[in-house]
Amino acid sequence: MTFTSKDLSSSQPFLSDEASNFDNKFNSFHDNLGVGTNKPLDKLHKLLAEYALTRSPQVRDAIIEATLPLVKRIAYGLARRSTDPVEDLIQVGSIGLIKAVDQYNSEAGARFQTYATHLITGEIRHYLRDKTAMIRAPRELQELSYRINRLVQNLTLKLGREPSDTEIAMELQIPVSKVNEAYEVDRRRNLVSLDQAFTGEGSEQSIVDTLIDGKYQNSLLAKEDCFMLVEAIKHLRTGLKEVVQLTYFEDLSQTEVARRLGISQMQVSRRLRTATADLYKIITQNKKLSQQEEN
Repeated sequence: MTFTSKDLSSSQPFLSDEASNFDNKFNSFHDNLGVGTNKPLDKLHKLLAEYALTRSPQVRDAIIEATLPLVKRIAYGLARRSTDPVEDLIQVGSIGLIKAVDQYNSEAGARFQTYATHLITGEIRHYLRDKTAMIRAPRELQELSYRINRLVQNLTLKLGREPSDTEIAMELQIPVSKVNEAYEVDRRRNLVSLDQAFTGEGSEQSIVDTLIDGKYQNSLLAKEDCFMLVEAIKHLRTGLKEVVQLTYFEDLSQTEVARRLGISQMQVSRRLRTATADLYKIITQNKKLSQQEEN
């Protein structure tokens, strides 16, 4: 069965109509095939069971046509921006659906929709990753990512659900951290626009507006600390203030300060210790007062 852009471009941005018509489409295919309705299996699994026995192209096409709304729903869900080529994603997702139909084994225990969803999602994500990759991961991690994806596919069919990171690590006999590293590399390879908008704290803003310049922040903090220190020095006694001014602002040695003030070097050292202790008390008290005013 061949999917053309003409066939798939008719999909609408909202799939509620197609989703609601899923059963009607399926019933039509089901009736045309003449499959009985008294068996306990649901209609989709009846077709899958028939295809497993006959490998009939007609049954295969019926399954794919009936399940195509699932591909479209996933494609629209994975479209990250309104400019993404959704029709292309549907085409790629259809490849995953075809693989699911051909490879599905009902005896493994997984429902077809669970198995198909994983393969469809995987095909689309691989397409988007290859299309937008900006950072090449080390070969070791690329190979590990490929092995993990294949293993997840097999375990999903076996377990009837997606396996946990711990289960994947146990199967591959590697640490869980290595699994997370492979996933993280895949995630970081996706391109995100800095102009992409998101809603946060009740307002919409772009990603670039949330970026913080660490150097700028440190500069602001340094200026704030300097301002607090200058204000605290104003509250020191005159003798202590002179020693601090000459030592830290005029960069004189204790011997030079002692000569300038006509006192001993020992007295300069004592005054500096006293001034440092007093400054700590003043700044601490000022911070407490500021916090109380804010509260």
